[in-house]
Parts: sequence; structure tokens; C-alpha cells
Amino acid sequence: GSANRVTNPPSRPVRIGCGFRREAGLLLKAVAPRGRLPAMEAVLAQVEQLPALLAVSRSALVRDWDSLTLDRALEWGRYFQHLHDRFHTRPRLREAFSRRLRRGQPSLLLGFPHLGRCPQLLGLALLENRALRPAACRRLIHSLLHPPGSEAGPEPHGLALLARRKAASRLMALPGYPPRPAEGLEPLLQAEAQLLLNRLREEGREAEPAGGAAERLHWLCGVLEQLRQPRTFEVVAAALLLLRQGGGAEQAGGGGRDGSSLDGNQASATEDECVAGLLLSWLLGDLERFSAFCLSLPGSLLASLAGHYCQLNRPYLDLLTRWGSQLLYDPLQGQWVKSCLDKTELSWEELRERFSCLCQGSALLRGQTQAALKLLKARDGDFNVCGISVWTDLLVEIEECLRKE
Repeated sequence: GSANRVTNPPSRPVRIGCGFRREAGLLLKAVAPRGRLPAMEAVLAQVEQLPALLAVSRSALVRDWDSLTLDRALEWGRYFQHLHDRFHTRPRLREAFSRRLRRGQPSLLLGFPHLGRCPQLLGLALLENRALRPAACRRLIHSLLHPPGSEAGPEPHGLALLARRKAASRLMALPGYPPRPAEGLEPLLQAEAQLLLNRLREEGREAEPAGGAAERLHWLCGVLEQLRQPRTFEVVAAALLLLRQGGGAEQAGGGGRDGSSLDGNQASATEDECVAGLLLSWLLGDLERFSAFCLSLPGSLLASLAGHYCQLNRPYLDLLTRWGSQLLYDPLQGQWVKSCLDKTELSWEELRERFSCLCQGSALLRGQTQAALKLLKARDGDFNVCGISVWTDLLVEIEECLRKE
């Protein structure tokens, strides 16, 4: 019937290499000619291969792609997007598509909404793949910056906007383009953090009420494990800051012009709280991970996060306490030194800088930090002589700095 009629998929196969012939058969075999409409079962079989297409886009096999091969892959992405637009109002078909996506690759947690963002997901995966040849990469960047139909369409937002921003960033990094200034890395970090937040929101909307948080945490762990440290921690920290600074909300074109804006803002705030809770659960769920997080990031950034998230205050202070307790006083040098040089811990100067940053934050954070130091000093014997208790010496120096301010 007419409900099953869709735009035909690309007529040419994409050559991606023998290693993925079985998994990505969709890209290798001939599909329905332009003059015939594929049956729904054939469409479902094609949808089942989307995870393979995304996997190939992240693999080294793309080094064999030329510009024409890339065009055909992107055409598949637009075809999947068309399927989403065509059937998004049909609940049974939405569920059928979702089942096929999960069958194709259960670990990716793909759902029907991902079909609507397939061109951007595919484009972002290819942008991250350094195996893609420069000519094909330029073709990809042009496609993302000037997608078909963009002239008459609305301004991009969400994932489409991120894809364009990242394409512009890659364009600047291509050979022959003027070198990028050092500060140009920060927008890229923000874009990666924003992409992570968008994906977490999407997973939250699609997850079942029962076990939804566990599924999202499992997905988050899988995603973050693919990043190298300390990049993982930088992206998570940036995402948490974006949520508190109001930059984490997805753009909603034209939102706020009617009476539903208040409800929309409340729903968005609730959603952001859930996303922040998930990131904090990942961060605080493993002491070794949290310790590496705090060691790799500057004290000013950690103090800013602690000022925004009360859940971080006590764990961070406990960690600083543990590191401070491992310092020993060297009477010959007249200073506090590490108990073991090759051990992962902070030096006296680093510890002092971390506590100073906390005391330069909000009045609440400053009060909590000073109260913690005074309690530690009292537990250590409440000495007022330098060189006996690290907490006495820290408190003296920090209070002196605060008086100078």
C-alpha cells in the first residue's frame, strides 16, 4: 500500500573491502532499481545494516574510499533519514525499525530516532577517522557545510549544527589551510562535550523507565572508554560546566514564543539534572577514575565544578586530604615533600594551589574548605608551629592569601 512507499535507496553499492562483506552486505550488493519500490521487508533488512555502515565509517577501510564512494555512503545516510521522516508517525513501524537496529548491533543502543540523524552521525564518524583520504575528506566537509536542500531549509541546530562546526574545524586542519591558533582547540572541546550531552539526552528519551539509567550508564562507559585520557576527563568536565552555564541546552528554533515555554524550560532543566547525575555517577563510581580526573585537571577548573555540584565537594576534599596526609616534612629542605617520588600524588605546591582555588570560589565553598582544614588541623593536634602538621601550614598560608585579597 501507499504506507509502504519510500524513496528508493542508492542504486550503486559502496565498495568498502572484504573484511566487512558479510556485516555490511547492504553496501556491497545491488539494491532495488530506481523504477521499483522496495517492499517493507527489504527496507527493514536495509535498516538492519545501519550499524555496519557506522562501523565501517570508523574503520581503516575508508582509506580505500574515493569521492564517489563517499558520495554513495552519504546518500545511504540521507536515505535512512528519509525513512525516519516518512514513518515517524507510525508507532508499529517505528518499533519494527528499532528492533532491526538492535538486531544489527545490540551494543550500540541505536533506536529509530537515530535514523533521522544518520547523515550527521555518519559524517561525524568519518570526520574523526584519520584514515579517510584528503580528497574524500574535503568532499565530506563540503557535504556537511553545504548539505543538499540547505539553501531553503531552516537554520541547523543540534547534531546538524555540531556536524557543521566540526567540519569547519577539520577544514582548518587540512594541509594547505592556515595554521589554527592554540585557542581554537577550545571550541572543539565544547563541540565534543555538546555532542555527548545531546546523545545522553537522546538515550534518556528512548530508554525504558525500568533500567533506563543503567542502560545509559553502560552506554556512557562504552563511549568514554573510546577516548584517551586525559581527553575523556576534559570532555566530561566541559559537559558538566555546559549544563550549569546554560550552554548545554539544545537549540529549539523559535522556542519561547508561546505559553508552553515555561513547561519546556522545566522539562529541559529536569532532563539536564538527569544527565548531570549520570555523568557524576560515572565519575564518582570509581575512586581510581575520580583520582585520575582530579590529577589531570587544573585546580581552578575543579574548584569551578565543585562550586556548581555539591556532590563533588566531599569526595574532592577527601581526596585532597588523602594526598596531603602522604606528605612528609623534610627539615633539611624546610618544606613538605612527597613520601614517594614515583607515587601518584600531589606535591606541596600543587596541594596548596588546589586548596587556594577552592577558597577563591563561592562563600559557601570557601567556608566548607576552611572548616575542613581547621578540623584536620585539630585532629592533627591543633599545633600552631610550622613543620609539624601539613594542615596547620596549609591553613596559615591560605588565610594569609585571603587577607591580602
